[in-house]
Amino acid sequence: MKKVTGIKSVDFKITALGHGVVNWNGPTSLMGDSGKTVENHTLPKLRGYTNLSGKVKEDTGYQYRREATDVDFKKTPLYISQNCIRHHLFRSQAFDVHYANKSKADNLTQMLASITGLVRGYVVPSSQNKRTSPLLIEDFVDQLGNGNFEQFAQAGERDNSSFFSKTTFGDTKYISYGSISIEQLQFISLDKKFDREAMGIKAGQGEEVAQAVQDFIQSLNPELNPKATFHENYVRSGTIFEEGEAGILLDQDAIKALIDYTIELINELSIRQAKSYMYVDEVVVDYNDSNKMMRIKRDESSISTEPEEEFATYFYQK
Repeated sequence: MKKVTGIKSVDFKITALGHGVVNWNGPTSLMGDSGKTVENHTLPKLRGYTNLSGKVKEDTGYQYRREATDVDFKKTPLYISQNCIRHHLFRSQAFDVHYANKSKADNLTQMLASITGLVRGYVVPSSQNKRTSPLLIEDFVDQLGNGNFEQFAQAGERDNSSFFSKTTFGDTKYISYGSISIEQLQFISLDKKFDREAMGIKAGQGEEVAQAVQDFIQSLNPELNPKATFHENYVRSGTIFEEGEAGILLDQDAIKALIDYTIELINELSIRQAKSYMYVDEVVVDYNDSNKMMRIKRDESSISTEPEEEFATYFYQK
């Protein structure tokens, strides 16, 4: 059996800077000054945080809450969730999936021939057509821990309901890691056989969809010469019975164009929410041809910042 060789994933380390909280967790039950549970404190997302103190009322089993000031921002750091990051990364097409419909002519072809279809991924609820995202991105985790407690009051009459508080942050510095899978990026299934059909096609439509995908990728970088090739039976390398599926395979230039565009999107990512903001300051890329997933996380000296081989090819025509 021939071994798959070449660049298997493009991994990256992201450093982002900002100020304040851009991804809130919402109102959280905590213990107030009187020892009673209060609901008027808003917390940001904190990695590993629980609002339970560990103390239990013996006669009822009630679990006492923590106080708002009982938090260690080094042990439970601020973070921006990967869902929030993905939303803002593909913000221009954030709501397009709601309008994806297999019954409309060329509707799913448009969806597939887009950055959402090729990188972000999608699921069409009405038909269960789907495209698994080749992009893995982790939560952005703060490294500085500049959190503080703030008390607020609403204008007007003063009573218990007019007071509320927040856990806020000053300057922030986030670290995150991500990866683009070459196997998931390079092949688009147009077959129900393995339950991953990106869209249903009629006889003779495969070449037309492949051309639409190719034209879109070409528009990302006119200097490259990408090819998207349809075939009735693409087989995954290493299979025993060589059972394949109809689909589209992207060539080296097509993969490069999509990777370069995705890294550029990440480099240009910024989020502004009310009084807070975050922007990406640096992205370090590793063209990973090893079997060590996310080696950039463990040993930055072992990475390849430029492609030294071709991208791995996982499928062949049969």
